[in-house]
Amino acid sequence: MTTRAGFIALIGEPNAGKSTLLNRMVGAKVSIVTHKVQTTRARIRGVAIEGDAQLVFVDTPGLFKPRRRLDRAMVAAAWGGAADADIIVLLVEAHRGITEGVERILEGLAEIGQGRKVALAINKIDKVKSEELLGLTKDLNDRYDFAETFMISAERGYGVDDLRRWLAEQLPEGPWLYPEDQIADLPMRMIAAEMTREKLTLRLHQELPYQLTVETENWEERKDGSAKIDQVIYVVRDGHKGIVLGKRGETIKAVSQAARAELEEFLGRKVHLFLQVKVRPNWLEEAERYSEMGLDFKDGNA
Repeated sequence: MTTRAGFIALIGEPNAGKSTLLNRMVGAKVSIVTHKVQTTRARIRGVAIEGDAQLVFVDTPGLFKPRRRLDRAMVAAAWGGAADADIIVLLVEAHRGITEGVERILEGLAEIGQGRKVALAINKIDKVKSEELLGLTKDLNDRYDFAETFMISAERGYGVDDLRRWLAEQLPEGPWLYPEDQIADLPMRMIAAEMTREKLTLRLHQELPYQLTVETENWEERKDGSAKIDQVIYVVRDGHKGIVLGKRGETIKAVSQAARAELEEFLGRKVHLFLQVKVRPNWLEEAERYSEMGLDFKDGNA
């Protein structure tokens, strides 16, 4: 039996649907999906099997115009993920078309896309009429020589199987890179922190989510099969701490319950989750916080 394996980078603007597509491809929730842009900070790898092929997806942070150190480190991680991949899939939102951001990505692809297959996936196709889709497809293919174009709805699953089959056929021959039952190469501690951060992002609708990070400080396996997980939520100001805690601790309690429920479902066992909120005014400038997120601190230099 000939097996295939390789890395596939999903790139696009923030909110293009990369995390939704990754989760759909893998069949489990390995990347956080929220209504907020720029929620994916680290390059999360999800692993999917298609026939004799193992597809290792690199879900990159959205490509946007960086302003802060964290932004710059995220954009560097995104292009780094694409440069290391065997195949690149560019996601473009059907209803937004060719934005300034998409034009910048196409320019970047002209540099790093040489020598590797780049596919175009037009996402959220249920939001536009078919004639608009045809025009957008032609326009994009005139600007870049894509190996293949797919019309998909990552949220509804439409067209995703076709894309996965094509990707499987394009990957290089070789042994599988991960055990058959593994769906992500992130440590469980980081996945658990991401799940809590997602619940915070959903709960707090202000700008605050970009000013906080979550770290799993301690993970203890108990004799009864349950896990005790201690996490710290770092914020930059005292006022932010109050927002995260909420009136009479209601916000943190709701976040904790939601994160615990999802962790229990993910792990298939009981979880005891304990959250603490700490003020660290300079966490956005601390190298240690970046390595916890899987980002390179040096890439954030202007």
